[in-house]
Amino acid sequence: MGVFDFVREAGAKIGIGDSKEEKEEKAEAASAERAADLAKRVRERRADTAKKARVERLAENKKAAGLERYVKTMGFAIEDLDIRYDDGLAEISGKVKDQETREKIILAVGNVKDVGQVSDDIEVVDSAEESEMHVVQKGDTLSAIAKEHYGDAMKYPVIFEANRPMLSDPDLIYPGQVLRIPASA
Repeated sequence: MGVFDFVREAGAKIGIGDSKEEKEEKAEAASAERAADLAKRVRERRADTAKKARVERLAENKKAAGLERYVKTMGFAIEDLDIRYDDGLAEISGKVKDQETREKIILAVGNVKDVGQVSDDIEVVDSAEESEMHVVQKGDTLSAIAKEHYGDAMKYPVIFEANRPMLSDPDLIYPGQVLRIPASA
């Protein structure tokens, strides 16, 4: 018995095992395949992200158009009304005659579902003192709000009228709703 020496890479020549070069070629091919797969996944993610962004922009444009229609159905006199909507923020621009109309438009838009903030760039021709805003709490009534702000519960019609046409019934207010409280009653 003895130990015999062989050429290690001879096996590849007769089809058994891989030579060093073949192993390197296979490793390079596998690496290239992984890189191509990664590039494909990156392209797919980018396309998916772009599609989601387009869908979101479309939904936001639709929401903005709906807000504009809503403001117009309220009968407010506003020139060059433009509303932009993005992630809960409604941006309003235009020109109105008075402060009251400006505030009512802001409240009309702000009290719509999915609107969390309103930013306005509404030009007011006849400026006046801004009204106070009141966030309705659970259990609030217009009478209680009038008592809190004016010291007289019977002045609730002032608040009701200040918030028309958004309010159609003095008994139908809800928590989270924002109401105008005019400075003078």
